[in-house]
Amino acid sequence: MGEPALSDEVVDLWADRRWRLQNLYFIEDKHGNVVRFNMNLAQEKLLEDLHYLNIVLKARQMGFSTFILILALDCCIFNSNFAAGLVADTKKNAENLLKRIKFAYERLPDEIRRVVEISADNKGEIEFSNGSSVEVGVSLRSGTKNFLHISEYGKICAKAPDKAKEIKSGSLNTLAARQLGFIESTAEGRGGDFYEKTQAARRILDSGREPGDMEYRFHFFAWWQDATYQLDQPVLLTSEDEAYFAGLEAEHGIRLSEPQKWWYVSKRAEQGDDMWKEFPSTPDEAFQAAKEGAYFGKEMRALRQRGRIGAFPYVPNIVVNTFWDFGLGDTQTIWLHQEVAGEHRFVGYFEDSGMGLGHYFAWLDKWAAQRGARWGVHHGPHDIDHRRQTTTAGQAETIKTMSAQLGFMFKTVQRNPDKVNAIHGVRMKLPGCVFDEAACSAGILHLENYSRDWDEKLAVWRSHPRHDEHSHGADAFMTFTDGYVPPVNGGSWKFTDRKVI
Repeated sequence: MGEPALSDEVVDLWADRRWRLQNLYFIEDKHGNVVRFNMNLAQEKLLEDLHYLNIVLKARQMGFSTFILILALDCCIFNSNFAAGLVADTKKNAENLLKRIKFAYERLPDEIRRVVEISADNKGEIEFSNGSSVEVGVSLRSGTKNFLHISEYGKICAKAPDKAKEIKSGSLNTLAARQLGFIESTAEGRGGDFYEKTQAARRILDSGREPGDMEYRFHFFAWWQDATYQLDQPVLLTSEDEAYFAGLEAEHGIRLSEPQKWWYVSKRAEQGDDMWKEFPSTPDEAFQAAKEGAYFGKEMRALRQRGRIGAFPYVPNIVVNTFWDFGLGDTQTIWLHQEVAGEHRFVGYFEDSGMGLGHYFAWLDKWAAQRGARWGVHHGPHDIDHRRQTTTAGQAETIKTMSAQLGFMFKTVQRNPDKVNAIHGVRMKLPGCVFDEAACSAGILHLENYSRDWDEKLAVWRSHPRHDEHSHGADAFMTFTDGYVPPVNGGSWKFTDRKVI
């Protein structure tokens, strides 16, 4: 005797994806209870705004990962020959994603599991009898996917840039055209591919146009949009708290109720420095949180909170000092600094690579001419006395000698031989600094992202810095912290007979 036929009503319901997502699947909640998956407001909004390519900037406990996993399973069950791929930051986390998929499948109605059975099951992949499959890993290169989910991509970009490059060049290229792709993560600083993709998607959103088939749609759901994030018991709000909430309303139109404010202040007391990352009020706030592993993340965040990164332009009639780093591969970086009433004001930053010294001095000449600025002291690291460049005459001269020939007299700064102490010196000096954000944006980004190296095997941060694109900007700033001595009389260096190489 065959299986009883399904009623037309059931068939009609099962044809409705929204109904399926709300009624067919069971998950394990944060308390360990098995409950029916029922979309919350954030998940409903994500489904409503779904695009082919989606980038999700998360706040904690919004359930985006759960929604994406259930959607992947639903696509596999109700479509034949549908290939889904899930990428996580570690092999263990990838396998856990697959376990959650299997957990939901095993609790589907018997009628569905009889039609679509599991035909193959291992730690890295589940295959179904209808030809569909779910594959997981830390990167995927083989096959073409109809569905791709990259989990915690921001964390991967921050801790393991090489792995992020592999995902970018490998996993993302497995997704077929006009298929479903999701990149979701909490923010991990203003740098890396997740940050860049997010900013590109935000620019599209801000422009008011629909993203193209190969562009990402930006999704963000702030903590204050979740109705459960409220507290009935009053909490004392400090003047700093009131100023923060007033700023949200004035700058972003975010008007909070008293219970929401009480919840936020209580949660921040628990989360500390992670509050902006885990429960951001705005997308910008999420990325301004201290990046995990960043040496100066907390200090840079404190400067932002105190309003010391913003509009701090050049002040006329005060000399401008420069601080340099001459990196490997001809990468050179320069910070421009003034001491204003005992405060260290950084009014410019410049970097380039593959260019001769004349290129950098020409940039400085132009910068000074536009403002009528006078130079103070040009500070270079110790290797300016030893490293050589070739002049147009074919002679090899030290950087310091060549600079003098061009009219720029350098003071040699002896580096702190202990990198840990040098880093500590930056931390000690940063609270007394202000940065002109428009003129120093690239340098600020480097200070925010200068990080410890990550040991993939031991899953710990190493004690030494990672050498990457942020190193030279940070090293040039260490030229300042290692070598700046305030002038006695406020005078400036004067040069004549400039030559250009």
